[in-house]
Amino acid sequence: MLPVTQRVALIGSGFIGQVHAANLAAHPAARLALVCDLDAARAEALAQRYGARAAQVSEALKRDDIDMVLIASSTPTHADFLAQAVRAGKAVYCEKPIDLSLSKARAVVEQLMPLQVPVTVGFNRRFDRSHQQLKQRIQQGAIGAPELIQMVCRASEMPSLDYLRASGGQMRDQAIHFFDLLRFLTGDEVESVGALGAALALPAIREFGDVDTSVIIMQLRRGALAQLDNARRTAYGYDERISVAGSQGMLASEPQSLRGATLYQADGITQPGLFPDWFSRVRDTWYAHLDAFLRQLGGETVADLPGLMDGLQAQAIAEAACESLTSGRFVRVERLS
Repeated sequence: MLPVTQRVALIGSGFIGQVHAANLAAHPAARLALVCDLDAARAEALAQRYGARAAQVSEALKRDDIDMVLIASSTPTHADFLAQAVRAGKAVYCEKPIDLSLSKARAVVEQLMPLQVPVTVGFNRRFDRSHQQLKQRIQQGAIGAPELIQMVCRASEMPSLDYLRASGGQMRDQAIHFFDLLRFLTGDEVESVGALGAALALPAIREFGDVDTSVIIMQLRRGALAQLDNARRTAYGYDERISVAGSQGMLASEPQSLRGATLYQADGITQPGLFPDWFSRVRDTWYAHLDAFLRQLGGETVADLPGLMDGLQAQAIAEAACESLTSGRFVRVERLS
């Protein structure tokens, strides 16, 4: 099947916007046509790099020759741009979360769902090959029913204080990917959440109620238990891993290292280190997610694309985790789907 080319307007030309621009330029079924950003000079520079044109968001949404909008702007703008793009009939790839406010995100989703415009939310970790294989083996019954899930997300370096101040906090920014992965892998919903957190790597974030180190315990609807530990900073590289123990065995998506030889000597074994940062590990997942969405827009049936309700339910888990951090008690997760 020949690819159907989607003419794309990119909103946001910061770090993630630049990642998406490179992927759009590299994909045979996409053409980056417009780049929109409040920083006009930055938008112009990115547009010129890929043969596109800088424009205002209002222009991008009005144009009949724009088929798809990719929202990679700052989080507080996501919901409004998403609503405008869907109402304009554009297919939308929207970075997570839909909004920092769960109530606003829910209101927007309720308004947009009846319009039946294709939307995917940026949970690109679903497209990690190891995690996808893990899901496939679970579905095949390799370990029986999942009973105990252990998840680890430990970044190598702290983001900037400015980034953290606007991020919505560790639950909404970092852990939310793994709340979505838990639902994706198990096909189950989280019933209750208990969270403990501390600001150990950067105490200054306590000023705006954030944590950089946390442990989250969750119970799923069918009874399985899950644990997620998050860290914003390690001293040994980027560490992401998931294990799922079931009634007939265990499956694991292990930490991945850089390519390198393992050295065996009489006094010990030296193995190559982990990826130095999170981006090195997950870089390819953005392209894989984009590819899956473009294939769907081209008429192919694609499983496991995260949609509006996935974005909303993962955010509901994050909100419950935030409440648990503050209250010190387990919190039931609002069921939105």
